[in-house]
Amino acid sequence: MIDYDGRVFRVRKNTENGEVGGDTRFFYEQMGDRLTGTYRGGAIDQGHLLGRVFPDGHLEFCYHHITVDGELRAGRCTSVPERTDQDRLVMKETWQWFTGDRSTGTSELIEVIPDEAPRGNAP
Repeated sequence: MIDYDGRVFRVRKNTENGEVGGDTRFFYEQMGDRLTGTYRGGAIDQGHLLGRVFPDGHLEFCYHHITVDGELRAGRCTSVPERTDQDRLVMKETWQWFTGDRSTGTSELIEVIPDEAPRGNAP
């Protein structure tokens, strides 16, 4: 099982109906097979996620956030890890909104190396 505890990710790409972008950072915590996280940046004022880590490393979680414009959004996501040549994790995600138009989308997150992590911005 991959240990996600303490890992930080940023968005590498997202479909047009997604709200997170390159300025959004995700901060993961893991205890056993439980994953929690916070995210913020760009259009996202504050977000949270809660889910499970499976033995093969894939994640299933629900998320909710409030945008900088004050809109509350929620959805669910399945995230599958891959490793880059530099041994960083890339999370290939398929998600669906619970709110709004209930549309689906795909995104990719890439693990942030320590030099890329924001200073003093962790939620």
